[in-house]
Amino acid sequence: MTVDYSTLPHHKILCVDMKSFYASCSAVMEGYDPLECYLAVVGNKEQQGSVVLAASPKLKKEFGIKTGSRLFEIPKDDRIEIVEAKMATYLRIATEITRLFNRYVPKEAIHVYSVDESFIKIDKADHLWGDAHTIAAQIKDELNREFQLPCAIGIGPNMLMAKLCLDLEAKKKGIAEWTYEDVPGKLWPISPLREMWGIGKRLEKRLNRMGIFSVGQLARYDLEKLESTFGIMGNQLYYHAWGVDLSEMGAPIMEGQVSFGKSQILLRDYKEEHEIKHVILEMCEEVARRTRSHGKAGRTISLGIGYSDSDFGGGFYRSHTIDEPTNVTMKLYQVCLKLFHIHYTGKNVRQISIAVSNLVDDNILQLSLFEPNRVKQHELGFVVDLIRDRYGAGALLRAISYTEAGTARKRAALVGGHKA
Repeated sequence: MTVDYSTLPHHKILCVDMKSFYASCSAVMEGYDPLECYLAVVGNKEQQGSVVLAASPKLKKEFGIKTGSRLFEIPKDDRIEIVEAKMATYLRIATEITRLFNRYVPKEAIHVYSVDESFIKIDKADHLWGDAHTIAAQIKDELNREFQLPCAIGIGPNMLMAKLCLDLEAKKKGIAEWTYEDVPGKLWPISPLREMWGIGKRLEKRLNRMGIFSVGQLARYDLEKLESTFGIMGNQLYYHAWGVDLSEMGAPIMEGQVSFGKSQILLRDYKEEHEIKHVILEMCEEVARRTRSHGKAGRTISLGIGYSDSDFGGGFYRSHTIDEPTNVTMKLYQVCLKLFHIHYTGKNVRQISIAVSNLVDDNILQLSLFEPNRVKQHELGFVVDLIRDRYGAGALLRAISYTEAGTARKRAALVGGHKA
């Protein structure tokens, strides 16, 4: 089977990535050149286990420090500058950068994918500003001139191709463009599969077991077999391997992978079961809130526990699917407790993650004779969300958040999980 590209949309979409955004912003604020300095942004300079949120390009290349490294892993070197995150400032700068994009196209043609990455549809801007390469170069120049911030820009006929072009070529060259004609020569050779956007390690292992080790092999695999194994995601994987993406601006590129989750690296080892459960309940509350805010409910609940390095690491990630979808905090918590009791081995815990997937629209609530309070529980969640939306995340907390184990009180005062 082959794809007839002549029948597909041929847009001009830019995917703009701000290089090491947090580190670059802090470098400029400290008076350094983002591309020449050695700078790391951490959550808290006073905690040696604090996570590195961003590292300047030179620090990454020459010292191997990257996002996710720990403060204690940064070498004692006079050239290295360590600063704390200023999340509120980063968000203000990101807003100003979006306003810069708005000079070239209307707001509806801009999709802010993350704080440091955006898609810009420039289909009708060529008669004003020039071709795609010219517009990309102008945007890159203005970002450097007005903010002193470096960026890379991928250009493609759809969001997926623009993103792949960015990750696999533009980040090395500055600006690059992929067309459908580039699929066999640039997309299909990609291996290992996790280098393909949208394919994580677990999915890569499943594909490897099917004899698929490159994107080209995925493109040539039997579509019906992929669909029978992965459902709608198998269809998306197949067509993405051909560079096909029909999603509109702002839609998730891998719609079949949508889930709501939360992961937290704890500031100390949690040794007592009741303390671990306190944090799990707090996180279930946050995941349930996010799920409700998007009008969704899920049937598959996942719990991940990462053990401390003092216990030689390790951990588990397990999922359980329930009969009826939910977005009620205590329902999620009950499932997580079940998974915890089955798989927890008693080691010190340093990381916890919770996710809800297998989503449906939250517009049908089935009543049960065995759960007469289900409607009240469902509605109560939305009432709590309304209070927190109006008065702040810390306006209404569970009693466990005031114990020594609780983390929600501290996190409520943060922006993006870190100091403002």
